[in-house]
Amino acid sequence: MASGPRSSPIVQPSTGTGGAREGLFRKPREPAGSSRHYRPSRSLPDVCPKEPTGNARGLCEGPSVVADQHRWTVYCSKVNLPAALNDPRLAKRESDFFTKTWGVDFTEGEVLPAPSLATITAEHFSAYLQETAQREKIHERCKNVCPSKDDLSLPSITSDHDKAKEELEQVPKIFMRPDFVLNDPATFNAVLPWTHFSVAGGKNSCDGASSRLLQEKLSHYLDVVEVSIARQISLRSEAFFHAMSSQHELQDRLRETAGAVAELRARTAAVGRVMCRGPLRVLRDAVARGNCVRLHDKLKLMAAVQQTQPTVQLLLSSSEFVGALELINTTKEVLQQELQGIHSFRHLGSQLCEMEKLIDKMMVADFTTYSRSDLNRSFEEDNQVLEKDRLQSLVFGLLRQRKLDFLDIYSEEMMQAAKGIVRQRVLQLVSQIEEIDTDTVVKLQDQMRLMSFTQWFELLECVFEHFILFLTRIKATLNVIRNVVLEVLDSSQRNRLTTTPADADCVEDEDEDEEESGEPALQPGEAELAYLTHEGFFISDALNHAERRSGTPAGTQGKAQIQTQAEASGSDSASGTTESSSSRERTTNTTSSLPPGGTASLEDLMPSDLELGRVANNIQELLHSASDISHDRCVKVLLAKAKDGSLERLSSAEFVCVSRAVERFAKDTEALCYRRSVSLRGALQSQANRFVHRFHEERKTKLSLLLDTERWKQAEVPAEFQHLVDTIASGHITLPERKHTGPDDKKPNEFLLVDGQKYAVVGTVLLLIRIFLEYCQCVNDIPSITTDMLTRLSDLLKHFNSRSCQLVLGAGALQVVGLKTITTKNLALVSRCLQLVVHYIPIMRAHFETKLQPKQYSILRHFDHITKDYNDHIAEISAKLVAIMDGLFERVLSKYEVKAPMPSLCFRNVCKQMNKMHEAICDLLPEEQTQMLFLRINASFKLHLKRQLARLGVVNDGGPQHGLVVVDVAFYTENVQALRSLEHLDLNMPEIWEQKR
Repeated sequence: MASGPRSSPIVQPSTGTGGAREGLFRKPREPAGSSRHYRPSRSLPDVCPKEPTGNARGLCEGPSVVADQHRWTVYCSKVNLPAALNDPRLAKRESDFFTKTWGVDFTEGEVLPAPSLATITAEHFSAYLQETAQREKIHERCKNVCPSKDDLSLPSITSDHDKAKEELEQVPKIFMRPDFVLNDPATFNAVLPWTHFSVAGGKNSCDGASSRLLQEKLSHYLDVVEVSIARQISLRSEAFFHAMSSQHELQDRLRETAGAVAELRARTAAVGRVMCRGPLRVLRDAVARGNCVRLHDKLKLMAAVQQTQPTVQLLLSSSEFVGALELINTTKEVLQQELQGIHSFRHLGSQLCEMEKLIDKMMVADFTTYSRSDLNRSFEEDNQVLEKDRLQSLVFGLLRQRKLDFLDIYSEEMMQAAKGIVRQRVLQLVSQIEEIDTDTVVKLQDQMRLMSFTQWFELLECVFEHFILFLTRIKATLNVIRNVVLEVLDSSQRNRLTTTPADADCVEDEDEDEEESGEPALQPGEAELAYLTHEGFFISDALNHAERRSGTPAGTQGKAQIQTQAEASGSDSASGTTESSSSRERTTNTTSSLPPGGTASLEDLMPSDLELGRVANNIQELLHSASDISHDRCVKVLLAKAKDGSLERLSSAEFVCVSRAVERFAKDTEALCYRRSVSLRGALQSQANRFVHRFHEERKTKLSLLLDTERWKQAEVPAEFQHLVDTIASGHITLPERKHTGPDDKKPNEFLLVDGQKYAVVGTVLLLIRIFLEYCQCVNDIPSITTDMLTRLSDLLKHFNSRSCQLVLGAGALQVVGLKTITTKNLALVSRCLQLVVHYIPIMRAHFETKLQPKQYSILRHFDHITKDYNDHIAEISAKLVAIMDGLFERVLSKYEVKAPMPSLCFRNVCKQMNKMHEAICDLLPEEQTQMLFLRINASFKLHLKRQLARLGVVNDGGPQHGLVVVDVAFYTENVQALRSLEHLDLNMPEIWEQKR
């Protein structure tokens, strides 16, 4: 399709012979001066019809878009042009104009004339007919060459189509391929077969004929294709002419539009000259004045910012770090918001950053100095916090700068101060001891080892006392730091809670306004912005003006603060002092004294709630660490003394003193720091284990020596031991205080009275009871060694049992002590001593059980095993006594003969030995045990007598021999029952006779 009527290509039929081409011709150009008949151009519809257009005819003829926007006009008619032109179902394109869009069921009806449209007559088409007359003639000629498709019948169209198809099939397929390029050698050889030509250099008639034949064939192919193309063009000629006419109409409308635009521009220029130039000059002058005012404010702000550095130096000279940091932060905000891009201040931001880094270093150094002076000051002073205001200011400044590792500095200083406490106390005490030469003995550990126990214990208590004061001072300081952290955290949460409801209320109000109006509500200042923009402001000026009218911007308060501080820096020293004091007051009240405009920015600089909570936890951990450090330094003092074994050689009373002092210090630190430190208790436990080992070995060795020198004779019981036993009976398992012997003291007793029973004991057992109480007393004084002490006590009891068994039952005392023999009295005495120990085992078990944890009760089974061993030993002694008499009976009764005189000598010897046995044990054993023992001896006697009578053949037949035996048995029974406590003993002597079968 051509772009205009001057370049529209038209098919021009040719009258040439076969092989000639149909040419195209263009419409000849019209001369520049020739007059064309165009329709009078109409102006475009005006969007403001009531405004005068300058035309004498008034309003334009076309419908108005503004006035007729709610009724149907010609602009509302629309048609789908491609659907109307490209429907292949119908032969005539005009017949489906409406059915394409509205459906095939649409039936054409009579169209009523529109009252709003003008009546069209033939005169309206005269200009168009004159313009298209030449093109119509050309079209008629083309129609004669190619008849119209309306004139062709369906059979003719079909036959032509088949004929064209057959002609096109004559053309080789290679010419129809989309990739047909003669540059390709294969394609070129296929189109021009050079094999038809002679290879020889000469030409002949055959080659010429072949060339002409090939040329004619190609020309024929070209004619077939061109004829087919021409036929297709002729079939679509109407569509081509319709497109060309549409193009001409579009050009006409464009020319009309260009004229309307030029007219509108001229009219707008006239309105601008008449109505807008003066008011705009007024608005421009108002904007210029506002710009001058803002420039003046900027200059004043620049003057205030210029005084920032002297003011910061003045604040730093009085250690007002917080005020200096606030001033620097406010200045940086003003530089970024209000004074951005000013060339003279291009280096001020970096200078402020460097000053901020310098302040960070100064605050860290000042906090280090404060910590060192606070922790190393004399303990004679009170325990109040040193310079509380200064500490609060430093902590707030460090938090503001996010220097959250300042607690590590305090921890390092705390560790150095703890070392200094021990060093000072040792040097102070050594200087008062003349026996220690500090020139010879340089190390503190060696000096402590040279101290006596009293001097060293005094040093230990002094160290404990000073560490308690040290921890009290640390706790007070950390409480101040924690209060600052919690106050900042509380302020942050409180501000967040107060800000959230206000924002929610604003959002709700805006939502309600939108619901009522049905349109989005304007943000604050948008109405003013729209008005000012309409009045002639630029957008940036309108924004600044709306900001001034709606409220003070975020940076205005910062500017006011900078100007105030700059004025203060420019005043005399008195004003500087006033500024310093006000800044100090602001530092003391960390949150409530913040300026209203700087609260949000200050909260942004402060650490988050999570970080503040972590700092608060670190403060508590630092207090725990202080307790651990104090215990560790005390461990050094303890180990320095214990390195050469001095603590192991302490007496139990001295070690108990050390244990009580350590336990008291541990409880005090636990109550103060809420931390159970284990290092000092662990060191004491280690020393206690060594002490227990030495304690046990000493007493075990002492017991072994006593047993090796014991002659196993009944010993007198001094009043001291009787008092000891009475104390145990009253429930006090402790060592009573030793009383000085005097002339009025009671004489020793023959027996030991325990719960109303008499115990005949040896001296070793009396000392063993005291050793028991020493073990129990150690457990009372040092509860941490209960399990170890219980094991050692069990070992001691086993040692006593086994050693006494070796010496008495095993007759080891014959070689060790030099006894001639082990008598029945020795055996009975050992049995009674063992019974006394068994009596006290449950008491010791109950005492140890009160000192153990429930999960440690399993260790008490040692007492059950020991009790069983002791009872077995007692039973062996009883069996030994019976065995002694059994051997005697066997030896004597083997010689027994039934003959006069009566009683026989054999029975008199038996009764004599029975009397001796009774005399040996009656005073040592209680009556019940004596009776049980003699019943067993009597049973042995009856057994041997029965065997002897059976051997002699004596039976209870009433004969003479039976009578003699009855006399001897009566003598035996009378003698046995005559013994003390055996009067009612049933001997059951008829058992000596065999039962008759």
